[in-house]
Amino acid sequence: MRERFSALVGPRAKAMWVMTFHSACVRILRREADKVGMRSTFSIYDAADSQRLMSMVLRDMDLDPKRYNPRSFSHQVSNLKNELVDEETYASRTGEASPHQEQVLAEAYSMYQRRLRQANAMDFDDLIMTTVHMFQAFPDVAEHYRRRFRHVMVDEYQDTNRPQYMLIKRLAEIHRNLAVVGDPDQSIYKWRGAD
Repeated sequence: MRERFSALVGPRAKAMWVMTFHSACVRILRREADKVGMRSTFSIYDAADSQRLMSMVLRDMDLDPKRYNPRSFSHQVSNLKNELVDEETYASRTGEASPHQEQVLAEAYSMYQRRLRQANAMDFDDLIMTTVHMFQAFPDVAEHYRRRFRHVMVDEYQDTNRPQYMLIKRLAEIHRNLAVVGDPDQSIYKWRGAD
């Protein structure tokens, strides 16, 4: 894609960000890491790393892995993040009257996020959620990036989920130059929340 842009627009393409949502968020978060309590050298956990960490969290909570499956907990945390629900929000929604499983999930999610921060790490789902939350918490940072991107173009829009939509909505608020290309018949990420 970058090569095609370079061929079309020439040297100006060097100033363009031609990348995935996650890559763009990594670039933004490395620059703004202090705003979210991280160091710019943070690690990014893939699905296997995340599941391994969740296994350790559940083991430290003395939970039977057969009854409290780490893969299931990782999936539930991922779903929450894909709805922009951080661990504090989920814990505040989950009280003593909530089902036991939800209480356990709230505790596991909080411990999981605490361990990520201690390791100066984020998981894949954190990248977009954290960027969106940072833009909400720090309007000056959001303003900087809104001014930086006079035009935003999203390819494969049919595979965009809510956090990705919120991200591009924030980036395109000033100039309102947003173009999207997609085909709903080719959507392959509905299972990940693409709508």
